[in-house]
Amino acid sequence: MGPSLNAAAQNIGHITLASTTSTENSGLFGAIIPAFTEATGIEVRVVAVGTGQAFEIARRGDADSLLVHDTEGETRFVADGHGTERADVMYNDYVLVGPAGDPAAIADAETAAEAFALIAAAEAPFASRGDDSGTHRAEQRRWEAAGIAPASPWYRELGSGMGATLNTAAAMDAYAMTDRATWVAFDNRQGLALLFEGDETLFNQYGSVRISPERHPHLKHDLAAQWHEWLLSEAGQQAIADFRVDGQQLFFPNAE
Repeated sequence: MGPSLNAAAQNIGHITLASTTSTENSGLFGAIIPAFTEATGIEVRVVAVGTGQAFEIARRGDADSLLVHDTEGETRFVADGHGTERADVMYNDYVLVGPAGDPAAIADAETAAEAFALIAAAEAPFASRGDDSGTHRAEQRRWEAAGIAPASPWYRELGSGMGATLNTAAAMDAYAMTDRATWVAFDNRQGLALLFEGDETLFNQYGSVRISPERHPHLKHDLAAQWHEWLLSEAGQQAIADFRVDGQQLFFPNAE
């Protein structure tokens, strides 16, 4: 315990972490960052935005580290020279929510593709984040897999975060795709209910990415490396596993 308290007391400095709204809004960072700061003396300041925006912030050199949920985009970020390393940290899943009466009958669907097709066939209102976030990108892939190009007036692209999108869906009795963590922490459900879950294509992987020191030598790479390594360590993985909302585990560590 002594070294941890001493590390925190030294106040070594801070890093800026570009991450997603789901990790922030769910309460995860509020639960795990204090443990990291106590162990290292490093403060983590989170900029919580959609994954597309987080990538852009990191490309500009305005963040010391990146934690998002678009494995394809993260791999490309590293391949393009913006990052030096990408690692799995944790996962959860996406779910489909909508009016409890379920007018499109998606609760009876056997696959996510079928659920999306049923929504389109019924032209039931669907609230999309429409913000190039990891969730939005995953949702677009699900429409594509169902062979559907969603369109207005039933399909609404909002350009907003997950919490705001769920608020809109609740207000207009619309369907929406959300990460499970935000849904569990969401307290304005009104007439919404969780209607479809469990399809393996709704798997939601989160990854930590180290930023390239060659592209951005001004960043705090040494401090960011400690954060990256802590997330993958036994202590970091346990902190993630221990985080719960209403007794429910929301993120499942899977660092190799």
